[in-house]
Amino acid sequence: MSAQDASLSPPRSGLRAWLSPEATARIAAGIAIVAIWELAVRLWAPAFVARPSRIVAVFPAVVTDPGLWLAAGQTLGAVVQGLAFAVVLGTTIGLAIGRVPAVERFLQLYVSGLFAMPMVAILPLLTLFFGYTGDARLATVVFAAVFAIIINVSDGARAVPPEYIEVSRSFRGSGWSRLFDVVLPSSVPYLIAGLKLAAGRALIGAVVAEFYAAIPGLGYYILYNTRTFKHSEAFVAVAMLAIVGVLFELLLSRGTRWLLPWYRRDEARD
Repeated sequence: MSAQDASLSPPRSGLRAWLSPEATARIAAGIAIVAIWELAVRLWAPAFVARPSRIVAVFPAVVTDPGLWLAAGQTLGAVVQGLAFAVVLGTTIGLAIGRVPAVERFLQLYVSGLFAMPMVAILPLLTLFFGYTGDARLATVVFAAVFAIIINVSDGARAVPPEYIEVSRSFRGSGWSRLFDVVLPSSVPYLIAGLKLAAGRALIGAVVAEFYAAIPGLGYYILYNTRTFKHSEAFVAVAMLAIVGVLFELLLSRGTRWLLPWYRRDEARD
């Protein structure tokens, strides 16, 4: 088979995809990592340290614990609410920075500096303003997420091809029309990239706030179980955080293919 024929052949799916050499190698690597983890803990670590066999044993009891789901709801609720605030605020500021030179001169330096600032450095100040409450967690989530969106949207607003703007002007489009009909749609791919980055930072920010301020949520659930030497139970909550991150990525990718089929057409055909 020639290289051209191979490139035109349909992608493997179902059982054939699972049996491909790449998938087999990934599965084998995962099994090896789990086996090394189990063996290392059994040989050298204390009995309370999490290991795969113990995690599997406690998994049914942990996932049926109402406290875990209550904590998950508190953390994820704050993440979703904070992301909503961050998207609105970040998109507005990003468009202003990308299209208005005066705003860029005033704000670009501060946005870059705050984006690079560690969340643990700003968290004590947020707890002074909002107390050791869920409001501090929400503020941390917004702080963690908003600057990634601002930076990406501002880059997208700058990257709008000049001919698009000229066409709008030639048809006597207003400034608001150019903003909502040209600039904003052209910046959507950048907004999606910023949202992917912001979602991970938001989840980290929520957990860090729960660690620091002892706010009820998955972070505090992990901290409490770790300090009471229930490492396997804590690891189940850690795995839940990882699963949430993966599910958000899949949801955003599927939503992008459905709502924006023109974005990354090579992915949309998969």
